Amino acid sequence: MAMNSIWQYANPKRFMTVSGYALPPLAVASAAFLIAGLYWGFFLTPEDFKQGTSVKIMFVHVPSVIMATGTWFMMLIASLIWYVRRHHVSALAAKAAAPIGMTFTLMGLATGAIWGQPTWGTWWEWDPQLTSFLILFLFYLGYMALWEAIEEPDTAADLTAVLCVVGSIFALLSRYAVLFWSQGIHQAASFSLDKEENVDNAYALPLLICFIGFMLLFITLLLLRTRAEIRLRRVAALEARERMSDA
Repeated sequence: MAMNSIWQYANPKRFMTVSGYALPPLAVASAAFLIAGLYWGFFLTPEDFKQGTSVKIMFVHVPSVIMATGTWFMMLIASLIWYVRRHHVSALAAKAAAPIGMTFTLMGLATGAIWGQPTWGTWWEWDPQLTSFLILFLFYLGYMALWEAIEEPDTAADLTAVLCVVGSIFALLSRYAVLFWSQGIHQAASFSLDKEENVDNAYALPLLICFIGFMLLFITLLLLRTRAEIRLRRVAALEARERMSDA
């Protein structure tokens, strides 16, 4: 019964109605969390005794990196749902998420370079985790290009679903490569159950608030873009119908 209630949102009309109601509070909540978290993180937290003020880049870098990999796995799940259930909303949601995830990945690469220069003394290092994250960025670009290159929407959804499965390997590596290759220069995860690895308490709460803000921002943008994709699909269907009637 519960599963049937979930699948009802795969109906485009139902999705448009529910998402229309959800968008305003989501937008307000994401703005509130982002403003609060970033202000707290950049202006109210102390300097790190080793990294100084550069450590505060984490309040953008860490949520961006987590959301970059998380977005890809959301795309993977949505693509698999499409592949198994043939629900068009799930395929369009995966397509809509790609530019958002690509932007998060680009933000992670840029802020990582800015943070790495004073910390490691270099803007870039071919560290396993950094390299995997760069490859993930290229997969995002390839995924978006594949959608644009194939005119038939269902075929594009099928092929991009396969690409999602392959790209998930690099999404995993970009998140957990530090556990597999000890020679990498990248530090362990900032959020960890291990007290020795977890970020200092002075930074933990504002970092968590920033992460919630980024996650809410992602959901807000995802709903907006998915709604736009549904509208574009409807317009394309109407145009095709008109061409058939004219013929």
